[in-house]
Amino acid sequence: MIRVLLAEDQAMVREALAALLGLEPDIEVVAQVARGDEVLAAARAHDVDVALLDIEMPGATGIEAAAELHRELPDLKLVVLTTFGRPGYLRGAMESGADAFLVKDAPAAQLADAIRRVLAGERVIDAALGAAALAEGANPLTDREREVLRAAADGSTNADLAATLHLSPGTVRNYLSTAIQKLAARNRAEAVRIARDKGWL
Repeated sequence: MIRVLLAEDQAMVREALAALLGLEPDIEVVAQVARGDEVLAAARAHDVDVALLDIEMPGATGIEAAAELHRELPDLKLVVLTTFGRPGYLRGAMESGADAFLVKDAPAAQLADAIRRVLAGERVIDAALGAAALAEGANPLTDREREVLRAAADGSTNADLAATLHLSPGTVRNYLSTAIQKLAARNRAEAVRIARDKGWL
């Protein structure tokens, strides 16, 4: 029996996925969590074979949780699920050690098949997303540029950002300016939108 941990913050989606996987004769969902920062403890407590991780969760993202699991439990297989088919998310998930990356609207049979295939040592990637990620290329933003752009998403002033991030206002302005140029955006709001759409934030 394949023991699965399901990490998904939306209760209805989590319960539906658990019910669908429960119909498979060789798969058992033995643990469910709603937060990314609860994933590692649950994986350890329930001795799971595969972790299914939603990307957008409170506490930690699925990509962050995948990186932690990959570091702490390297034999555990990781399947990242997302509503948002963004190439940047795929690249981030693979760099974090994920074995599979699927969109949530895929058929349940495809998810069960992916679980079996990653246990057999394969990597499973949604074909359309894989092609889009190759066409998109790598994230051009540095870690610091992403951090500043993410913090700027709520409309904070440069002075507020500087205080929050412990940088000078001039440094904040430089990071934002560089990020806006790299994304060919007209302003910081558009840069945030472009980076989010591509899964780079």
